[in-house]
Amino acid sequence: MTPKVLLTDTSRWPGAARLAIELSKVGCEVSALCPIPGHPLLKVRGVRKTFSYSTLRPVDALMAAIEATEPRIVIPCDDRAVEHLHELHAYARRPGIAGGPIAPLIERSLGSPASYPIVSTRYDLLKLAREERLHVPDTKCVNTLDDLRAWHAEKSAPSVLKADGTWGGNGVKIAQTPEEAEQFFLDLTRPVNLPGVMKRLIMNRDRFWLRTWWRHLKPALIVQSYVRGRPANCAVVCWEGRVLAGICVEVVSAQRQKGPATVVRIVHNPQMILSAERIACRLGLSGFFGLDFMIEDGSNTAYLIEMNPRSTQLCHLRLGQGQDMIGALYAQLTGEPLRETPPVTHNDMIAYFPAAWKCWSEFVRSSFQDIPLGELELIKELLGPSSERSILGRIYDQRRRLRIGENALKGHPFATVVARAKFSVLRQNLESAPTNPESGSSSRMRQNTI
Repeated sequence: MTPKVLLTDTSRWPGAARLAIELSKVGCEVSALCPIPGHPLLKVRGVRKTFSYSTLRPVDALMAAIEATEPRIVIPCDDRAVEHLHELHAYARRPGIAGGPIAPLIERSLGSPASYPIVSTRYDLLKLAREERLHVPDTKCVNTLDDLRAWHAEKSAPSVLKADGTWGGNGVKIAQTPEEAEQFFLDLTRPVNLPGVMKRLIMNRDRFWLRTWWRHLKPALIVQSYVRGRPANCAVVCWEGRVLAGICVEVVSAQRQKGPATVVRIVHNPQMILSAERIACRLGLSGFFGLDFMIEDGSNTAYLIEMNPRSTQLCHLRLGQGQDMIGALYAQLTGEPLRETPPVTHNDMIAYFPAAWKCWSEFVRSSFQDIPLGELELIKELLGPSSERSILGRIYDQRRRLRIGENALKGHPFATVVARAKFSVLRQNLESAPTNPESGSSSRMRQNTI
């Protein structure tokens, strides 16, 4: 029987679309719940049904999509989608509510309900990791400025402040001094106000902040000791506490400090996989999740710094035995033996598409270019103006790029011209890419794109 999968995503990141492509290829029937219009999932040919994600009534929209598709598993692709699944599970378990199969479905998708409050809170997750004897930086939950001052009385700067309910590197601040940490504390604990919500709505088309503002939510905050080293992460798929497959990477380049990676290097790191196995087992997790680390300079110790309780940028990559999360999940859902498939690349450098191109990472040329060949409409969508931005947001971005270009021309006369020419050639090459993945031209296209 063909397994039905429902992808849920409140953001407009490309990761959900990449998951949909690979899940469809292995034989899943994929449906999606996402913001409409402008979501990359709408450009994926393999998505059978799409449902609009309501801003003010997201749990109702989620329930309706589940009832319409009757999926075997729900895969959340961003943190708010995880939160909505937790809310729906709590609602379905209330006395007098005819939840039917919804609560068992969510438990099958995410794992034990006892894990839900833990994976949603940075402090509780790291406390559990320390109980599992994993390497974790010194961490404290801070509710007041006095808590923060008490921390700095014992710990030396720099320190890292992180707010719950944030993602993509947002809500993370590195403070070089105690005074700077106090200012960051005030910034991060300030409730979302209406002007801030309207800015996100008008510039980013992110309507979901209206619900956050309406509920007057104040984020919890932690402070961590700063680990000097290089960022790394792993992604795994698991089932009832057992890791089925996973990939470990070190970050080569990123959009910004503490921001999403654009180019990564595949590594074999037993510490990172062990961390994922112990957390999955302790919490009885199912589905995808990711862990972020800092690899300490000198000792090469992998310090766990946070968890992403949903799919990440790595999850769609099929890199062979033990590193094929899509194939492992399909085998688990169908009860069929795991099919051995060749890795999509033997290059240990991976350039995420389109992030590495938009940031023009110097490492793109030497990396495997993770382009969704055969999905021309999706490629055009991802290479165009950011689908996360409104028309006003795009005008602002264009004016900002022009200012950057003017500054670049002052010091480097041809810098902007060359960059624009490269981007034009890249786009033309991609638009002429073969759509038949079996044509044998895909790998050559990836190599010749830049």
